[in-house]
Amino acid sequence: MNRRQFLRGAAALTAAVAGLKGSDLFAQQPDRPALPEPTVARLPRWRGFNLLEWFFAQGHRPFVEKDFELIAELGFDFVRLPLSYQCWNSGKVEDWDQINEKELEQVDKAVEYGRQHRIHVCVNFHRAPGYCVNPPEEPVSLWKDERAQAAFARHWAHFATRYKGRPNREVSFDLVNEPPALEEDVYAKVMKQAVDAIHAQDPQRLIIADGLSYGTKPTQALAGVVAQSTRGYDPMRLTHYKANWVRNSESWPEPTWPLKYIQGQGDTSREEVWDKARLKRSRIDPWKVLEAKGSGVHVGEWGVYNRTPHAPALAFMKDSLELWKDAGWGWALWNFRGDFGPLDSKRKDVQYEDWKGHKLDRKMLELIQAF
Repeated sequence: MNRRQFLRGAAALTAAVAGLKGSDLFAQQPDRPALPEPTVARLPRWRGFNLLEWFFAQGHRPFVEKDFELIAELGFDFVRLPLSYQCWNSGKVEDWDQINEKELEQVDKAVEYGRQHRIHVCVNFHRAPGYCVNPPEEPVSLWKDERAQAAFARHWAHFATRYKGRPNREVSFDLVNEPPALEEDVYAKVMKQAVDAIHAQDPQRLIIADGLSYGTKPTQALAGVVAQSTRGYDPMRLTHYKANWVRNSESWPEPTWPLKYIQGQGDTSREEVWDKARLKRSRIDPWKVLEAKGSGVHVGEWGVYNRTPHAPALAFMKDSLELWKDAGWGWALWNFRGDFGPLDSKRKDVQYEDWKGHKLDRKMLELIQAF
C-alpha cells in the first residue's frame, strides 16, 4: 500500500465512522453536562484516567464501555488512550504503511463510548513507529530515521482522516508518549511534521505534545503550536517505590511525604527534600511560563504505585491536586482499574469497599473527586 492508497482508504472510513454519531446505540446522556471547548492556548480542566487496554500489543483487548459508564458516574470527564501502534501494524519497518482497519474499529468504539457518556477521549501513541519509552526498542529511531518519521506522520494522518468532523471537545491527539531528553529542535522538528500531516487532513484538530525528558520539561519550541502534557510522577522514590520495572527501587527506603533521603555517597552525598514547595518550583512554575506563551497544559499521567504506603501516597496526591487546581490544569490518573488507581489496586494497607464488581479504595476516590 503506497501513501496515496493509505490516505484514500482512511478517507473512505470517515463517513462510516461519522455515521455512528446519530446511532440510537450511542444516545447522549441528558443529565451529563456538555463537554467544554478546548483550544491550543487553553485546555479545559479535564479530570480522568488512562485506560490501558491497548498499552501493549500482546494481549490487547477491546476497550470496556463499563469503564466509561463508571467514570462518568463518578463525576469525571476525560480518558487518555495510550496505544501501541503494533495493535494495528506488525511493527516491521517494511510493513509500516499497513493499517489493520478491523483492529482500529475498537478505537472507534472507545471514541463513541466517550461521546455517549460525555467523556473527552485523548488518543495517544504510547508506542509509535521508531520510539517507545518501554522496552523493547524499536528497530530504528524516530528521532534519527526518516522512514520512522514518515511512518509516524502517516499513521497520525490516518487517525486525522478517521476522526475528521469529530469536535475537539470530544477527541484530541497526544502525539507520542514521554520522549527522552532530546535536543529540543530535534523533537520539535519531528512533532511539527506530524502536526502538518494531521492538519492537512483535519485543519482544526486539537493536538497535544508530551514534554521532553519523559514529560517533565516544557518544549518552548512548540509553544503556541500545540498544547502540552506534563507528568506527576516526581519524586519517583515515592511514586514508584518497589516498582519492579524501575531499577534499584527495591532498595529505596520506605517513603514518607514530604520525602527526605540522602543522594550520593561520602563527600558528595547530600540531602534531597521533596515537598509541596519543591513540586511547585520544579513542576508547576516552568510550565506556567510555557502556558503564558500560548500552550495549554494538562497532566497526562500521574499516580502512586501500590507498594507505597497509603498515607504518604494520599498526602502526596493531595498536594499535587491542590497545585494543579490552583494552576487551572486537569489531569489523568494512571490508571482507573489497577495498581495505581482507585479500583482493584491490590494495596495491602487499604480496607476496600465492594462496589459494582470492583474493590474500591474509597479514600483515594473521595480525594480525587474533591479536586
